[in-house]
Amino acid sequence: MGRSYRICLAAACLALTACNVHCAVDLNDMPLADETISAGHGKETDVGIADREGGEHAFRGNSEKFEFQAEVNRLMDILINSLYSNKDVFLRELISNSADALDKIRFLSLTDKSQLGMGNDADLDIRMSIDKEQRTLTIRDKGVGMTKADLKNNLGTIAKSGTSAFLEQMQKGGDVNLIGQFGVGFYSVYLVADYVEVTSKHNDDKQYVWESNASGGYAISEDTEGEQLGRGTQIKLFLKEETQEYLEEAKLKELVEKYSEFINFPIYLYASKEVDVPADEAADAEAVESEVSDEDEEVADDEDVEDEEEEEEAAPKTVKETQWGWELLNDNKALWLRSANDIDEEEYDKFFQAISKTTDKPLAYSHFKAEGDVEFKSILFIPGKAPYDFMNNYYQNKPSLKLYVRRVFISDDFEELIPKYLSFVQGIVDSDTLPLQVSRENLQQHAALKTIKKKLVRKALDMIRKLADAETDFEAEDADKNDAEAAEDAKKYSTFWKEFGKAIKLGIIEDVQNRQRLAKLMRFETSKSGAREIGLDAYIANMKEGQKSIYYLAGETKEELENSPFSEQLLEKGYEIIYFTDPVDEYVMQNLMEYDDFKFQSASKEDLKLGDKDAKKENKRLKEEFRGVVTWWKAALADPEVENVKISTRLASTPCVVVTSKYGWSANMERIMRAQALGDAERQSYMKGKRILEINPRHPLIQQVKVKFEADPENGPNALAKILYETALLESGFQVKSPKAFNSRIYTLIKDAMDLKGDLTVSPQDDSIEVTLLWHFECCLSMVVTLLTVHFLCDEVTLNAVWSSSMTLLASASSMYGALSIAQANGLLLIV
Repeated sequence: MGRSYRICLAAACLALTACNVHCAVDLNDMPLADETISAGHGKETDVGIADREGGEHAFRGNSEKFEFQAEVNRLMDILINSLYSNKDVFLRELISNSADALDKIRFLSLTDKSQLGMGNDADLDIRMSIDKEQRTLTIRDKGVGMTKADLKNNLGTIAKSGTSAFLEQMQKGGDVNLIGQFGVGFYSVYLVADYVEVTSKHNDDKQYVWESNASGGYAISEDTEGEQLGRGTQIKLFLKEETQEYLEEAKLKELVEKYSEFINFPIYLYASKEVDVPADEAADAEAVESEVSDEDEEVADDEDVEDEEEEEEAAPKTVKETQWGWELLNDNKALWLRSANDIDEEEYDKFFQAISKTTDKPLAYSHFKAEGDVEFKSILFIPGKAPYDFMNNYYQNKPSLKLYVRRVFISDDFEELIPKYLSFVQGIVDSDTLPLQVSRENLQQHAALKTIKKKLVRKALDMIRKLADAETDFEAEDADKNDAEAAEDAKKYSTFWKEFGKAIKLGIIEDVQNRQRLAKLMRFETSKSGAREIGLDAYIANMKEGQKSIYYLAGETKEELENSPFSEQLLEKGYEIIYFTDPVDEYVMQNLMEYDDFKFQSASKEDLKLGDKDAKKENKRLKEEFRGVVTWWKAALADPEVENVKISTRLASTPCVVVTSKYGWSANMERIMRAQALGDAERQSYMKGKRILEINPRHPLIQQVKVKFEADPENGPNALAKILYETALLESGFQVKSPKAFNSRIYTLIKDAMDLKGDLTVSPQDDSIEVTLLWHFECCLSMVVTLLTVHFLCDEVTLNAVWSSSMTLLASASSMYGALSIAQANGLLLIV
C-alpha cells in the first residue's frame, strides 16, 4: 500500500511539471499548508542569529511558521533522494531560475521602464559568493523578485511555478518562453544543503525571508535587519558536511562553465587571485641598502663597474598579494541565437574552439534554425582531427553535441540525438519547445527527439557533401587551378576522409535510410586512379560503354591487388577496378549492393560477367572441349569444400584460381574473420563460401594436364591436379588444409626435377660426432669463464694469451661443421 502511494505521488509530480510550461492549469485550488502564526513579531535577537549560523539553523523569532503537508514531505523525499543522480545540478537549477527572473524583469521593463530601476538595480546579472567559515554559498540576482504571497505559493507548494503563472498572463500579449523560476528544480538545493534562506524583494512589496530545512516546515518573515536588495532574490545555502567541495572556487567555475556557459546574463563569482604589487617602503629601503653594500664591494675591485652601477636605476620591487573581486565566468555568448548573416568565419572559429577546448579550426560548420513541429537552433562543426581513440572506442564514444533548453545546458550524453557514426560532429542544439520531465537530467522519450535527430543527420551529411563537392569541382578540367582559396577548400575533404572515413563506412552499414547518401561520400583508389582517391560518381563517369557492373577487389594492400590473378582479364579489357584495402570494406560491401542503379561485382567471386559476346561464344566452345577434364579434376580433388571446377573467363596468364560462391565469404573476408580473437568458429564454418576452381584453358600447364588425362583417363595426373589446386588456393588468399601433405608433394616434384633416385629418407647421424662436438663447446665455455675472470685479475699479457686460446678452441669446435673461421669465432665470442 505504501509503495503504491509513493509511486502515485511521483506520477502526480511528473504530470504537474509537464503542464508547468505548456498548460494553463489553475493550481490555486490545491490545498495549502495550514498556517500557524508565531507568538511574537519582534526583532530577531543575536542569539537567534548565532544559533542559525552556528549550525542549529533555528527559524527567525519574528517569522510566520508553516507546516508542509504530509504528501509534500513525502514527495520532497522522492525528489531529493531519487530524481537527481548528480548533485552538481543544483547550481544549474538555481542559475536557471535566476536567469528566468532576470528575463521577466527585462520583459516588464519594455513597457514600464520604472520596473528596472536606476543605478545598480538596472544591472541585470547573477553573483555568487562563498563563506568557508560559515559553510555558506550565496547566489543573488536582480530579477523580478517575489512578494510574500509568491514565496508562500511558489516555494511552499511543490510544482507551483511562478513563471508558469506569469506565462499564462502574458501568453496573449507576448512570446516569452521560460523554464520556470521556482518549481521542482529549486528543491535540488537539498541535495547539498541542510538549511536554505531565500531573501527576496519585489517592486510591489517589502523584503521577506523564506527559510526551511526540508524537515517538515518553513517560515516567512519580513527582513528588517538584513542587507536591502533593492530588487531581486538572494539564496543562501548552508552546506552539508559532505558537500564542502562546493565552497571551492574551482568547483563553482567548472560547474558554471559546464551548465551555464551561455546564459544570457553575466555570472560573477567573488574570487581571489594573486597579483604583483609594489613592495612597501621598508622592504624597498632594505633592498636598496643591500644593493649599495654589494656595489661598494665591487668598487674595490673595479672602479669602471662603479661608474656603470651609479648610472643604472634600481629595478622596482614587487611582491605577491591576494586580492578579492568579482570575476566574470561566462564570457562566451550564445552565438547560435544570432543570424548567420551577421556572423563572420572568425567568430565561428572562436566559438568552435570554446566548445571543443582546442585551438584548431573546424573543417566546416552549419548554422541553421529548424521550424515546424519542433523548433530548435543549432550550430554543427566538423573538427579537423579525430580524437586519438575515436575508432578504438567507437561503440563507447559519447556524442559531441551539447543539448540546451533555453540556453541552459541539459546533457552531452544523448545518443538519441545523433547516430554513432556521426559522434565526431560537435556543436550546440538549443530547443525552446523540447518537453522536460520533473528533473532536467532525463528528457522524456518524445517524438520530438526523432524529429531533431533526423534534421541533425541531414544537416551533418550536407556539410560533408559540400566538402566533397568542393574537391570534385576543383579537380574538374575547367576549374581554375590558380585559385588559392578553392585549392585550400579542395584539400579539406581528403583531410576529412583520412580522419573520419571509417566512420562513414560504418554509417553505410548501420544507417539504412541514408546508405546511398553515405556511399556518395566514399573515397578509394582504383586501377586507373594512381595514388589519387576518387568516389563512386567519378568511377561511373569513367565506365566503359555498355558496362553494367561496378567491379571491385578487396585485399590487404594495393600492390597485392594489382598483381592479383582475379583482375587479369578485367584489366586487359580496360575495365576499372576499385581496390578496397580497409578490413571494414568487406563488411560495407555486404550491405551496399548497388549504387545509382549499378550493381557491385566482386572480381574474386563466381559468375564474373564481362559482357563480351565474342568471348561468350569462345567460352562455350572451351567448356565443351574440357568437359571431361573438369569432371575428372573435381573427382581427383575429392574435397567437400570444392563445389565445382570450371573454365575461367577472368584469367589471362595464370593457370588456375580459386573463387568463392556469390554469397559466401571471400578469401580476404576469411582472413579477417580468422584474426578475430573472439570469433565464432561455428559461424565461420557456416559463412565460408563454397570454393570453385577455375582453370585457364589457354595456359600450357592446363593444356598439358589435358593431354596427360586424355592419354590415360583411368590413371590421370591426380598429383598434378592437387598441386595446381593447392598453389591456386595460396595465390587466391586461402590456406591449404594440410601444409605437410602439400609440402610433401612439392618435395616430390623437386626430387623428380633433380633426377634423384629412391626416396627422400635422411640417413641417421653419427653419435660420436655429437659427443666430440659437445666436449669442444664445453671446453670453450670454460675458457670464456676463465677469460672473464682474468679480465679483472690479470695483466694485459695474460689476458691476451687466454683470449688467443679461447679463439682457437672455439674455432676448433666450430670446424666440425666446416662453417666457422677464426675471425667468425672471434665474433661469436664477443657476443658471448
